[in-house]
Amino acid sequence: MVRTERVMEPLYTLEIDGSVPLSPAAVKAVAALCDRTEDRAGRGLVVVHVTGAPAGDRPDGLDVSLVTKWERALRRLERLPAPTVAVAEGACGGTALDAFLAADVRVATPDTRLLVPRDTTATWPGMAAYRLVQLAGVAGVRKAVLFGRPIEAAAALALGIADEIADDPKDALAAAAELTDGLSGQEVAIRRQLLFDAATTGFEDALGAHLAACDRTLRQGAAKEAAAS
Repeated sequence: MVRTERVMEPLYTLEIDGSVPLSPAAVKAVAALCDRTEDRAGRGLVVVHVTGAPAGDRPDGLDVSLVTKWERALRRLERLPAPTVAVAEGACGGTALDAFLAADVRVATPDTRLLVPRDTTATWPGMAAYRLVQLAGVAGVRKAVLFGRPIEAAAALALGIADEIADDPKDALAAAAELTDGLSGQEVAIRRQLLFDAATTGFEDALGAHLAACDRTLRQGAAKEAAAS
């Protein structure tokens, strides 16, 4: 189940229940959030609340086409022109884990347990496994990805999967709002992409993209100075 509601910023907050099987409605809800955010590119936070994990075997009716649409929606969420914050509570797997890992800032409550879904044969080989390895390395998440072993909140923090453990998520959200206050969402998106590319791109190949970003920033500063004079 996915629900959106307005927050004080001109963006939206999203709630994802990972115990509910992936559905076209979930894909549409994430896509709608991305549409609204992209239409209002600039300042503000996108907040995703996640909880719940699948129970038992994989649901009937799940096919590669639906999974592909979901992964594309998550990729849009991951590249939004706005900072994103995910708050996890309790057991967190399936769509909830997917969305949690796609956020810029990831907050967990002390009772959070991150779960890679599994059935009687193996764990689910979705992109959550990829993102877990990108964040924590192979050794840190081997048992979770291969065998579905839960990642407790303290371990998630130590591995860098979670950025903070908070008893009261509201305090963490307030801190995230302060951290991102005044930042341009479009500029955050550019820095985020440079961050992603740094893990797989050599220095010479990365240099051009970084210089282009520097030039963009310098031009914006010069334009502001000209407008003020």
